[in-house]
Amino acid sequence: MKFEKTQSAPFNENASTKNVEVPTQHTEVLSFIKDSYKLKPEGLYMDELKWKYLIRSSVRGKNIMMIGPSGCGKTVAAQAVQKALGRPTFYFNLGATQDPRSSLIGNVHFIEGEGTVFAEALFVKAIRTPNAIILLDELTRAHPDAWNILMTVLDYKQRYLRIDEKDNCETVMVADGVTFIATANIGNEYTATRQLDRALQDRFTIIEVPVLDAVQELSLLQYIYPEVSKDLLEKIAAIAAETRNEVRTDSPKISTMMSTRMSVEMAGLLYDGFSFLDAAQVAVFPFFTVEGGNDSERSFIQKVVQQYNVVDDVDGADDGDLFSSDDIKTAFSS
Repeated sequence: MKFEKTQSAPFNENASTKNVEVPTQHTEVLSFIKDSYKLKPEGLYMDELKWKYLIRSSVRGKNIMMIGPSGCGKTVAAQAVQKALGRPTFYFNLGATQDPRSSLIGNVHFIEGEGTVFAEALFVKAIRTPNAIILLDELTRAHPDAWNILMTVLDYKQRYLRIDEKDNCETVMVADGVTFIATANIGNEYTATRQLDRALQDRFTIIEVPVLDAVQELSLLQYIYPEVSKDLLEKIAAIAAETRNEVRTDSPKISTMMSTRMSVEMAGLLYDGFSFLDAAQVAVFPFFTVEGGNDSERSFIQKVVQQYNVVDDVDGADDGDLFSSDDIKTAFSS
């Protein structure tokens, strides 16, 4: 399976969407879940327990919330479920929704000759679709009005959407087998997010998506960009690991870590002929503040990158040794 360089997800977006038949008898469902790890796409790094939990929640029509740091693969994991099961999928970026009622319910238009008509939103079609997987991306960035609309939709005892804009005030029931998968960033680091209402959060099964370790990060980068020197990809993985270790210390010098999204972008720049340092400057440095001068987060990440930087050719061939000290080797293996 060849990964296209223009894709953002580490699996084949053009793969067959043929529906995987999930049995209904309990004993057969148990067997399906037990064997479901083989459905996990190559390139998605999620341990067997969490993948099986994700699949089980999906086939049982649960509401799932994927939580974890930005860029750790929450959306990719959610998309992987759809690819694995071949279910019809609808994507809604709630963080980009400025008018929740229009986006989730619909709006009224005036058409000459017909008068005022109501146009349903795609979300209404989505919840009418049996066995659909509905991805609610960036739930913690959604407008509170969107949360209010979703309350009855996500409640297992209600599962309906009322359309007051229609003349008959239609009540649309959520179809059988519909699974909602939300992604959320939770923590003080995400200042543009909102604290989730506890009643809304309780409507979800929570699955935590951790950041990759250095070995997993390297494996992913090699999977996506096998043409790039392994030494250079090891350096990227090592830098990412060092930032992640740093934010876990009692007195971290940085407030955020290098995400897998940054790592993939940096590797992509190497693939496209950028030097190692130039790739870091445009793909990594801007995420770390310059406030504090020599003690700033930017200075910290620049020093870390400089430890790994060697003169490299524009074609990505590494001309130097990977590690310059035992400390750097430790950073990669930690």
